[in-house]
Amino acid sequence: MISPDKLFQLSAGQKRRKLALTFGELERDISGIAEKGMEYNFTSMTRQEYTKAVVKILLEDPKLPQETADQLKNLLTAEPFDEKRICNLARNALLNIIGTFPAEWDLIIAPHKQEKISVEERNFFKDVCVYAEDIRSPFNLGSIFRTAEGLGCDKVFISPQCVDPSQPKAIRSGMGCIETIGYTRCSLDQLPQDLPVFVLETGGTPIQDFKFPEKGIVIIGSEELGVSPEALKRATYGTVTIPMTGLKASLNVGVAFGILMQAWVQSLQKKS
Repeated sequence: MISPDKLFQLSAGQKRRKLALTFGELERDISGIAEKGMEYNFTSMTRQEYTKAVVKILLEDPKLPQETADQLKNLLTAEPFDEKRICNLARNALLNIIGTFPAEWDLIIAPHKQEKISVEERNFFKDVCVYAEDIRSPFNLGSIFRTAEGLGCDKVFISPQCVDPSQPKAIRSGMGCIETIGYTRCSLDQLPQDLPVFVLETGGTPIQDFKFPEKGIVIIGSEELGVSPEALKRATYGTVTIPMTGLKASLNVGVAFGILMQAWVQSLQKKS
């Protein structure tokens, strides 16, 4: 991190870029996920004092919207001082001025802590599984893992053409769930033969009328093409569809999977 005194010497463009990076580093340090070598280490002032100093530098930026400046001023004087919120507001205000907008995987979110919870102790519905077929976006794949773990999937299967779950953007959007639930990479033919298989796709039974199995595998298809013809043949239990009324009638694959999992879980809970 750069000294506040040195920030004053930078040109406007350099100052904004450096401030944006600085606020990001502060957020990570506050969240306990600072990158190695980027931890807060100024001995002449506390982190709170440093944060307030760099926020005051930002407040002098003529391109800072007045509404944002007022919010920052309120946060500066609030008790208790919310370091993380003021850094987040400042960083995103700077990105807006610069014209660079963060993608979902660039957001600074600390993974949920699991000090006393082992993978073996997590609650899940036995043999309730998902097969991600040819998901290309690491963000989408991480989101699918996060939903699968959060709503109690037993296992996650991924196709040979899926993006690598160890890709950094997948890891970040997965919020630790990829490591927690794990996965098996396999072809459609290698899926367990003793579980019913169905697909999430258009043209099937509306989700409110679909009779979810107590155990099974749902196949969700790629962002561009949906499920493959081979997956449709493999899905002998049927097809479930989320009815939509919008002009585009389109949902992100991760969002669609979340809607399906909630409906499946509700069905299982009613049966139990």
